[in-house]
Amino acid sequence: MNWKNRICSSVDAVFRHKSLSLQLILLYMRKIVILLLSIFVLLACKRTSQVAKVEEKAITVPAFSSDSAYLYVKKQVDFGARVPNTKAHEECAVYLASELKRFGAKVIEQKADLIAFDGTVLKSVNIIGSFNPKAEGRILLFAHWDSRPWADNDPDPKNHKKPVMAANDGASGVGMLLEMARWMGQNSPTVGVDIIFFDSEDYGKPASAGGDPAEDSWCLGTQYWAKNPHVPGYTARYGILLDMVGAPGATFYREQASEYYAPRVVSAVWSQAKSLGFGQYFKDEKGGAITDDHIYVNKISGIPSIDIIQYDPNTESGFGAYWHTIYDTMENVDKNTLNAVGTTLMHVVYNEK
Repeated sequence: MNWKNRICSSVDAVFRHKSLSLQLILLYMRKIVILLLSIFVLLACKRTSQVAKVEEKAITVPAFSSDSAYLYVKKQVDFGARVPNTKAHEECAVYLASELKRFGAKVIEQKADLIAFDGTVLKSVNIIGSFNPKAEGRILLFAHWDSRPWADNDPDPKNHKKPVMAANDGASGVGMLLEMARWMGQNSPTVGVDIIFFDSEDYGKPASAGGDPAEDSWCLGTQYWAKNPHVPGYTARYGILLDMVGAPGATFYREQASEYYAPRVVSAVWSQAKSLGFGQYFKDEKGGAITDDHIYVNKISGIPSIDIIQYDPNTESGFGAYWHTIYDTMENVDKNTLNAVGTTLMHVVYNEK
């Protein structure tokens, strides 16, 4: 081999060596890029997870005040029996509407002349308070605010023509919703909430009138609203009715019409109550079925709705012994029960996305 060939061979060797080195460098760079990308993805996932946890922690459920709710119940009772066409009824309507306005709700007073089973014209008003009214996702919370005009379940027949004070059967649910409204005005939940106080619920035909029990003679205000909603085409994800939710040691079973129309809502509420330690109030057992405001919201409005209502399997009526008697007074409203139901509902509503 001459010098020229040796030089060429050496040059070729050098280029081959440089080419090999370049390939190795590119290979190492590729591995480094892949490693850096992997680290970036892991950090991004971790950051996303941390942000999700921060957002999850950001959900603050206001502390329901049973003392406040109790006072709202008492205030209604102080007006007297809120029987349609009476002064007490008129004064209480003004109070309820003004309180919702004071809490920042958009208030609508839906007035109507409703015909009772006996032909009586009932000057009625459904009181509606909307929070976060522009939100598309909505929850409906409701209770009746009127009093039964006759204590027809009283053990003393002499009292059958006297009105019921309706501390538990009426005022307890309304008082609870007023306390929730107070908080919603200060700390609005993510979803929109409509609170409705339905009128003329308890003017149903008494058994003493004889004949057909006339189931549709009850819940007249709700029937009217369901056919004439305050917002055309109104709908909500679900509805929750509060009826007789303040009695000492009250128990709430899974009402069967609620199970039929909205089983998932029943399960969600009862599960929430159990997780909060209120299982002694919310019995995870089958209860009875009742014609109540939720029936018409389900049937006419098509909004899956449930009834949180006291059920006592040891009484003939299934309710407390004071039900539709002159003894439905403040003595039958307990702050512990108000707290159990109110706190449960606050968690249900404020955890809605």
